[in-house]
Parts: sequence; C-alpha cells; structure tokens
Amino acid sequence: MRLTRRGIAALAGAVLGYALGELAGYPLLRVLAGIVAGTVLAAVLVTRARPKAEVSRSVHPERIERGRPALATLTVRNESERRHGGFSAQDCVGADIREVQVRALAPGAAATYHYELPTTVRGRLEVGPLVLHRSDPFGFARADRTLGAAACLWVYPRLNPMRPAAAGHPRHHHDGPITDPPLRGSADLLAVREYMLGDEVRHLHWKASARTGRLMVRDYADPAQSRLTAVLDTRSAAMRPEVFEEAVEVVASLLYASATAGQHCRLLTSSGLETPVGSGVPTARLLLDELCLATQDSDDSLLLPAARLAGARPGGALVVVTGPEADLGAALRWRPDTVVRLGVREPGVRAGSIDAVDAADAAAKWNARGEG
Repeated sequence: MRLTRRGIAALAGAVLGYALGELAGYPLLRVLAGIVAGTVLAAVLVTRARPKAEVSRSVHPERIERGRPALATLTVRNESERRHGGFSAQDCVGADIREVQVRALAPGAAATYHYELPTTVRGRLEVGPLVLHRSDPFGFARADRTLGAAACLWVYPRLNPMRPAAAGHPRHHHDGPITDPPLRGSADLLAVREYMLGDEVRHLHWKASARTGRLMVRDYADPAQSRLTAVLDTRSAAMRPEVFEEAVEVVASLLYASATAGQHCRLLTSSGLETPVGSGVPTARLLLDELCLATQDSDDSLLLPAARLAGARPGGALVVVTGPEADLGAALRWRPDTVVRLGVREPGVRAGSIDAVDAADAAAKWNARGEG
C-alpha cells in the first residue's frame, strides 16, 4: 500500500491547514484539516483490505501461428460473503500493458474478461505477471498485489502448405535401392542416449549405464525411413531481416509437413543449432519451438561450422534455405538436394534450386515441382 501524489498533497495540506488554524485562531481550518486527514486515513484502511476474490489468467492457445488471434482470459470469482467494490488488473504483454477494470461482484458471483495478445511478431512472448490495483474513491491511496508467474505465448512462423520431402536414407551396408517391401527387422544404431519414459527396456545399454551412472538406451532408426535435414542460413550477411523471416517460414512449413507425415526430421543452422532427429507431432513442436526463437547471428564466411561440415553428409533429403546471393561455400560438398533462395528479383525453378520472392512463392514452386 502507498499514498498517491494526490494523497500526499492532501495530507500535506491538512497539516498546513491545521497549523494555520492554530496560528490564526480559526477553528474552521482545524476542522477542515481534521476531515481531510481522516479521509486520507480512511483511504489507507480501505486499500489495505484486499478483495477476497480468486483471480486467474490463462492464455489460449499457448502456441499460435504469426498473425492468428490469441487471447488472454481473466477469471474473477468472489469467494467471500460480502460484495467487493471492484479493482483494476494490469497484465504486462511484452513491452505493452493491458488493463482490465473488474466490476463489483456479489457474493459467489464470477466474471470473465478477455483481451487480445499481439501475434504480429514471431517469438516467445512473456505475458505477466498479473498485478491487481485497488484504490479509494478519492484516489488518495493505492495497493498493488502481484499474482502468480508469467505465462508464455509462442508465436510460431506462418505455415504455408507444402508437400513432405520424400527421400529414403540408404543403408550403409546395402548397395543399390532399398527392396520393396523393405527388409524386415533391419535397424541402424543412431545414438546412445539417456533413458526416457516409454523407451523399450530391451534397448538398454548396460555398459553405458554403468559408466555414466544413469540408465542409457540404444536409439535405433529404420534406415529405410524417409529423412529430411533442413539447413537454415542465419548469417546476417546472407539476407535482409525481412527476407530472413520468409526463410524461417519456408523451413518451418517444410519441417512441419515432413515431421507430421512420419518422416525423421532435423534442423541445422549457421549458429550451430542441431536438433535431435525425430518424427511425429512432438518433433514438429520441438522444431517449431526452435524456429520460434531463431535469430540472425554475426557474419560468418561458413554456412555451417567447419566441425559439422567435416562430418558425413546427413542421410535422406537435404534442403538449404538461404538468401538471394549467399555463398554456400564448403557446404556444397554435401551436395544439397534443393537450395531455396528467398528474396530473388527474378524467381524461377532450376535443377536443384528454387528461386522465390517470398515464402508463399517458394511453397508454390516446391509443390509444383513435386507434382511435376
């Protein structure tokens, strides 16, 4: 609780008026000063009493494409046996503030308020904390109360309809095309990782578990499973910021379509990000979370770190998304299946390359090439 500027001024005026009344012998001034001082004291007592109301705020949905509507819902319920006089609630939404005037509620009554959240910019938006303000009718005192922690709104890149990138990963021990139907029971060891709930016990790696002190499992992958590796060029010199947003949309659209179609997908960036390989809706969500936070980094001559390029080419389809005139450098040794260039003035489709103006143009050319 604190006095407002008006309350401080009223209290100072009451003290001054009482002193003048004493010096000049005017009882009326002393009475008026006492009334003002009593009003300030009453304001303090009123604002110190917190409203016995249950207040909660929720964000729906928690993850949304850029440009689509998202709402915060404020629910207020009066749990006391007395009517409360209302208050105001302020919610920090990024750099902005949303203010809601909560009306008075009868005992046991509830009210719901909605306010829009900005979704025009891709990123992770902090919503909150929620602050309740209560003041007296004269505005002499004010009490603030902070409720709960901040919520998060994930603003994803816009997703354009794109066909999945279908390409098989050839077996390292098999020459020629994969048989149709594929060999049964064949799987390659992808990695040894820590055990997670739901993993098969028969895949436990006991030697690694004994060495690390944690349960470790063998992570197998079907080599006949289609795979996609998308490389996002995050070099600041590769493209302008507005073109980079289009590039993020292309990568997000392609990975989402492929992962939800059951393909094993991975994301690589110039800044060194390398996501785990996986498929399905959980992997799609992980990839979109990473792309939600993707930013351009400082200028670098390499599309990918030298240590990463020194390794073997990722299996399956390899798609690189970059700027109009960016130099791929040593990454060309990986022989990407498709290089998508955004921000090109004269767009077109060439062998192994798609030149497009923006993400929507690139998606249309990608789909048309697949149909052809």
